[in-house]
Amino acid sequence: MTASETGGPAARIVTRADGATIAYHATPGTGPGVVFLTGFRSDMTGAKALALEAACRARGRAYLRFDYTGHGRSSGAFVDGTIGQWTDDAVFVIERLTEGPQVLVGSSMGGWIMLLAALRLGARVAGLVGVAAAPDFTEELIWRQADDAARAALERDGVFHEPSEYSDEPTPITMKLIQEGRRHLLLGGPIALDCPVRLIHGMRDPDVPWQTAPRLAERLTSRDVEILLVKDGDHRLSTDDDLARLAAVVDEVCKRAAAKR
Repeated sequence: MTASETGGPAARIVTRADGATIAYHATPGTGPGVVFLTGFRSDMTGAKALALEAACRARGRAYLRFDYTGHGRSSGAFVDGTIGQWTDDAVFVIERLTEGPQVLVGSSMGGWIMLLAALRLGARVAGLVGVAAAPDFTEELIWRQADDAARAALERDGVFHEPSEYSDEPTPITMKLIQEGRRHLLLGGPIALDCPVRLIHGMRDPDVPWQTAPRLAERLTSRDVEILLVKDGDHRLSTDDDLARLAAVVDEVCKRAAAKR
């Protein structure tokens, strides 16, 4: 095997029926397993994904991280992706590559994907942990906040290139992403999930307002929902303290999930 960017083994590849390939890393272990769902234009080599992998390995717990299509080492172009497609990717890898109950951990957009995937997977999902979870962000944080020039470009060209604080290259935002995202909006009604849910959010998050966490908690039907607000936390929540907190919260949810079964 060749080495990956992180110095570990190269990513494995799983192929869907339509020929798309998804890159992933799977760590064997006991259940419930943990699946990490990355954010918008992020990949599985980020600090949170790797820190959780190390924590799960230390506890002998099964763990999966992967790249959505159009991200990282998976096939496809980012500009062609949609919320529905990336949710399909998540459901596919969970069904194909994991066994038994799973705790889903979603970062930013991954927090929206984890909710959509959990609604489809039912009892396979034993718990949820959102990190700056961003349900409905295509509508609330992109379309509703777009200025006249951005909306004109979207309507005229089908794409707008938004400057990014996390990359030298702007992020392509497509009208297809926004329109398709409207089929998956969740915050307008009850979200019928009854597993343990923990929502971690930084109060200095410049990208996703921390008030999203209590809005989401209110919509979830589960009675076992807790919010952890980090006063000095940013959007990434990737400092050493942030990563230790995340690992502890995920471990707590896994233990609660195991105790209920």
